[in-house]
Amino acid sequence: MKANHSDCLERTFYRSVKIEDVELFYREAGDPDKPTILLLHGFPSSSHMYRNLIKLLAQDYHLVAPDYPGFGYSSWPSPSAFDYSFDHLAIIIEKFIDHLSLRSISFFMQDYGGPVGFRVITKRPELVRSLIIQNANVYLEGLGPDVQKVGALTQAQDTAGLDAVINYMMSLEGIREQYLFGAAQPDSISPDSYYMDHFIFERHGIKDIQKILFKDYANNFPKYPEWQNYLRTHQPPVLLVWGKNDKIFPGAGAMAYEKDLQDPEIHLFDGGHFLLEEYGHEVSELIDSFLQRLS
Repeated sequence: MKANHSDCLERTFYRSVKIEDVELFYREAGDPDKPTILLLHGFPSSSHMYRNLIKLLAQDYHLVAPDYPGFGYSSWPSPSAFDYSFDHLAIIIEKFIDHLSLRSISFFMQDYGGPVGFRVITKRPELVRSLIIQNANVYLEGLGPDVQKVGALTQAQDTAGLDAVINYMMSLEGIREQYLFGAAQPDSISPDSYYMDHFIFERHGIKDIQKILFKDYANNFPKYPEWQNYLRTHQPPVLLVWGKNDKIFPGAGAMAYEKDLQDPEIHLFDGGHFLLEEYGHEVSELIDSFLQRLS
């Protein structure tokens, strides 16, 4: 049976492109002539975290979700051959955006997607149509106990303690905890997600790469004032959908955006760090309503 045009637009395609000698994997769905949503994932996941959201929105939007180098199905060159830093990941994503000729983008940012995305946004504000932010801080308010623990170990130069925390967060138990902690209904969250992340992290060399990025995370905090100034100056339309029980970035992190934005749309859910696993349908409806109002 021959597929019709509508079916093809709603289908997710799994593609890759070479950026700086790195094979960057990405998922793409929807009509490129419709509004574009760029989905930037967090730790320890990949574009896989957006698989269901992509299907829910593909009929009305153009969705693109890349895996950063060292994540998901993208290649993972040796740290001797590739600079694993948030600065460099942002450069890769910016080049990816230009390669695909994406414009007037709604940036969906979660966790690591925040510091990656905000670097691109502040450098290239003309790319922004709107921001959709899920458990991604740009304020010191709302840094949860896990982040504060890492900060204290870093400040104390406790290398052994910091390595122990990182190793736990990359273990199956630690990854599972990031998905289930704070969830209202943990049994509604598919184990496929955390087993997928764990499988990826068990590949040779991946954990060494992740440790480098994890330790580079402290370089994001000094950039918070710059990102806050972008929000204050440009006043982009912003939708915040947030798992308020997240112990990495709890609900206070979402409310802090009110300090610089005149009219952000904020929705706090009774959920955790990976909100989409539990409330994907609800979030997709909020995104659609938010973007329809911008049309």
